[in-house]
This record gives sequence, C-alpha cells and structure tokens, in this order.
Amino acid sequence: MPAHPPEMIDLRSDTVTQPTAAMRHAIANAEVGDDVLSGDPTTKRLEAVVAERLGKERALFFPTGTMANQAAIWLLTKPGTELLADEQSHIVEWEMAGTAALAGVQVLPVRSTRGAMRAADLQAAMRPASSSSAETSLVCVENTHNGAGGTVTTIDELRALRDVAQRASIPLHLDGARLWNASVATGTSLDTFASCADTVMVSFSKGLGAPAGALLAGPADLMARAVRVRRRFGGGMRQSGILAAGALYGVENHFDRLVEDHEAARYLANAINGAGGVTVVHPDTNIVMIDLPEANGRDMVARAKAHGVLISFWHDKRIRAVTHLNAPAHVAAEAAVRLRRAFES
Repeated sequence: MPAHPPEMIDLRSDTVTQPTAAMRHAIANAEVGDDVLSGDPTTKRLEAVVAERLGKERALFFPTGTMANQAAIWLLTKPGTELLADEQSHIVEWEMAGTAALAGVQVLPVRSTRGAMRAADLQAAMRPASSSSAETSLVCVENTHNGAGGTVTTIDELRALRDVAQRASIPLHLDGARLWNASVATGTSLDTFASCADTVMVSFSKGLGAPAGALLAGPADLMARAVRVRRRFGGGMRQSGILAAGALYGVENHFDRLVEDHEAARYLANAINGAGGVTVVHPDTNIVMIDLPEANGRDMVARAKAHGVLISFWHDKRIRAVTHLNAPAHVAAEAAVRLRRAFES
C-alpha cells in the first residue's frame, strides 16, 4: 500500500463530472423565469433544441432521469398492468420500485441471452393473452445499457424490438440516459434511434457533464399531459434555467467529445486486462466492466482506493470503472497503472 495515497482519480461514474469553467459561466449568466407560472426562457430553449435533435414534437425538462422515466411509465400504462424491461435495466434495478409505487404497474423482467435485451428475448417473455395474467402495457429499452457495461443496442436491434412491441400494439419507452454515447459510438443519429420509441428520456448529468437534469420527449399531446405528471411527482421547478443552461451547454459543446471517453475506456480496458487474473469486458462506450477471478469485489474496490482510484462495486465478481469528461486520456492512463498495481497486490 502506498505510504502517501496519491490524488484520487474518480472513475465511479460519469455522474461525478464537475461543470467546466465555460459551463459555469453559462449557468451564471442564464436568462431565467418561473417555469411553473409562465415558462423559463432557457429551459424552453433547451427543450426545443433537444426535441429537434430527437425528432420529437415536444420535450419536457425534468430534474432527474428517474423522474422522467417514471413519468413516461405513468403516461403510457395503467394500474394493474405490467411492463417488460431487461432484468438488469435501470428501471428494474435502480428506481426504487417506482413502477409499482407510483404507477401501480408490475415489472416482468426479461432475461437477456447476450447482455442486453434483444427482440427474441422480448418475444419469448411476452405472455399469451389470458384472463389469469396481467395485461402488458409497455416495453422499456435502455440504450446504452448500463448494467451490461455501456452496451449499445444498434439501430437494427432497436427496430426489431420496436417491431415486436408494435405487433402486440404495445408502446415502447426508450431510457436513453446515455443515448448520446450510443449515437457517437455507432454514428447513428439521435433522431434515428428515437424514431423507434413513443417516448425517449435523455440525461445531461452523465457524459455531457451537466450538474443535473434530464428530458422526456414525445408527441405534443402526451407531453402536455406530462407537465401535470411532472408537477404531481414534485418536479415543477421555478428558475430552472439555471440547470437548463448547464444542460444546454453540454448538448452544444460536449456531445462530439464523447468519442474521447470511449477511446479512454478502450485504453483502460486493454491496459488492465489480465492484471491479477482479471478479465475485462470490451467496452462499446465509456463503461468498463472488470470481472474478477475470485468473489472479492468489495476488497478489490478497497484496494483500488488505496492505490488512488475510486471504482464501483457491481457484485462479488464484478467491479466497474467509467471514463468521463474529468478523466481524459492521460488520467485514464495513470488510472490503469494504479489499477494494475492494485489487482496484482
């Protein structure tokens, strides 16, 4: 263990990013209003810009992606039904059973055969019509898929999922918290991805480096109803342009640079693969999943911290590192050196 721990490199998540000086300037100088009473001008601009990029009629700014996801579920389902989502998806694993608590909807987790839900997985999970089983009211897809290691669902795969849902007359919600990464990694435009879904959520507090915020986009009539749902969930904000300005800056200035995060993740993955017997899942985007030879995940996270790198525990045999705006190539390279030492110690 180092006698004097070095300055920490934080790879726990891309949510740990700090606003850049230019983003802070945009935030400090944002034009604001009361978004509940008459609208906030900066928030309106953000909503218009992102709705256009997603090819949707209207978009609505939310404080968090979880709230935006849960609003979409509330809008597209009805109590006493079920939604289908990948068993490792954010909606299943990390949203505090919100589907049940807020919308009265149960989740039927879909087991994937290849890391993230595919059309065949969805089709196999669908229940046949029966007077004894719950009606399916929604399909939710996460892209990129956090739990699978930032895996991209390609446009062909997403269209196949949409086709399965459409044949059953079921709407599809796209949890696109990291859809920006999927677009940059594949060259597929945001609106092409979004065209496969009735509603789309995107987050600004991850790869784009904003301090907070997410957005839900879809048909204008549905988004008009979403305004009321957001207020019911406690998401009606006043001078929301303070947050929206950071999000807008990220959209306009940090989107194209996501390729740097992906390159840093690939470098990190290649540099640590095999150290101390670990096996690294090749990253599609900016999330590096590290599989351990023994069930000592928490111990490995502690060892990494002792060597100056913060990473996340995933489960006993898997830990996670995420590259981001504040961990450019040279920082990822230093992290790789430290992690190798930790894994081999």
